[in-house]
Amino acid sequence: MASDNNHSPPLEILVRRPEEFSLWTGPPFPNGQPNVKLDKVNCLNTKFSDDGSRLMVVKSNCVISIYDCKSAQEIRSFEVPNLVASVLSPCGTYLQTFQKPSGPQDKNVTLWKTETGDRLYQHSQKNLTKTNWPVLQFSSDETTACRLATNEVQFFDTGDFSKGFIYRLRVPGVAAAELSSSPASHVAAFVPESKGVPASVQIFACGASQSQPVARRSFFRCSTTQLKWNHGSTGLLVVVQSDVDKTNQSYYGESKLYYLTTDGVHEGLVPLRKDGPVHDAQWSHSGLEFAVVYGFMPAKATLFDKKCNPLLELGAGPYNTIRWNPKGKFLCLAGFGNLPGDMVFWDYVDKKQLGTTKAEWSVTSEWSPDGCYFMTATTAPRLQVDNGIKIFHYNGSLYFKKMFDKLYQVDWKPESPSKFGDITELIKSLDSIKLEDKKPSGQGPKPTQASTKASSANPTAQKPAAYRPPHAKAAAVIQAELLGESTTESLSKNALRNKKKREKQKEKKAAADSSSS
Repeated sequence: MASDNNHSPPLEILVRRPEEFSLWTGPPFPNGQPNVKLDKVNCLNTKFSDDGSRLMVVKSNCVISIYDCKSAQEIRSFEVPNLVASVLSPCGTYLQTFQKPSGPQDKNVTLWKTETGDRLYQHSQKNLTKTNWPVLQFSSDETTACRLATNEVQFFDTGDFSKGFIYRLRVPGVAAAELSSSPASHVAAFVPESKGVPASVQIFACGASQSQPVARRSFFRCSTTQLKWNHGSTGLLVVVQSDVDKTNQSYYGESKLYYLTTDGVHEGLVPLRKDGPVHDAQWSHSGLEFAVVYGFMPAKATLFDKKCNPLLELGAGPYNTIRWNPKGKFLCLAGFGNLPGDMVFWDYVDKKQLGTTKAEWSVTSEWSPDGCYFMTATTAPRLQVDNGIKIFHYNGSLYFKKMFDKLYQVDWKPESPSKFGDITELIKSLDSIKLEDKKPSGQGPKPTQASTKASSANPTAQKPAAYRPPHAKAAAVIQAELLGESTTESLSKNALRNKKKREKQKEKKAAADSSSS
């Protein structure tokens, strides 16, 4: 196993500040600080391809450069006037761009070959939305590509885009489609509610002869959906969100979680044991199990197997985020956004908690490709102050921290987890380095001690105040419950004063009664 570790690719971190980005070498850091592989390259935006082979750098609203990640050298530049959006395909073979259309027939969506700079495909599209971008969806190996069109999903020959679409799947009213990525064997289609007909999610097998769904689920009260395929393309999680909660329990509307399998065995609700919203639902990297954080605060977290049976309860707390370790064995359960930033690290194989800590105000969070480190970042424009990076060990102990005046983006360079050794062996070698270094820069106290100190100090001080919508006094109490706050915080100052008076009077009366008896 040691030889595997020696031949593992080095970890790298992309750091983007105002108008420039840099590439750092990842941990473990020599002398506690990262080395710089590529320094201060001008840019407006950057994004790796999913396999980490290419880096797209948007240098202006009309120039995109493609970098080779091994050499960190620019290999091609594209001039694309009036650029609105751009994205690389999973293996970096293709660049997709969306330009502001100059007329109704303007072919403003273009697919380019990154190696040659050739235009492979073009068509016109008026609007750019979350559901229709990227226009062309690719499988992880780029063998299959499809696009959502009116009442149909169109499939292309990735060897020759000049043919146009080679077959289409008719789905009347389709508003969103998600291609299973690994392998590209199925596609999920969402059809919204219309004229009294319920909304539905249908799964189709990919292929010219396929016209009937292999699985289907209908539901009312549905505004949007999130479609999440597992690795292996055997199961689909569907988070169904409605803008209005008919039970009036939540100002945010209501959400449900459905599970569909391609063999048609499961087509129903995931059995969640607490009322309230579905905060997050994520498949493990193996695709054999999934985790859900759900319910009014304190939220519950449960692991399920691919037959929808509960495997492990992860307890309750102020959580809304799940991050699975790419090498298996570990996961991080966290509460970011409106929540105070609590994180708990689990060994879900051995069913034990490893440690707890905090990363307040985190906007992004992700495991390193080797599974040994967990990085959180506070970034603009979401937050304009306290921008910075924190890197934790797999058990939650702090390894590295760096603050910035302004930080826009932090990403691990993607690598296939299979390029790294067994996670248990990696951690053994990491622990031996830690013993040699005694205590690296930024190393915090043991995670459980750190969390105890943090919670005993003043846990409510870090908690952001709940948003109180106008004309909705009753919603303030529900909002407080949703954010895990005490409902007394929703009371006015006068009401709080009166409540304290009543409590004191009760105490006096109780004391008087006891003395007289």
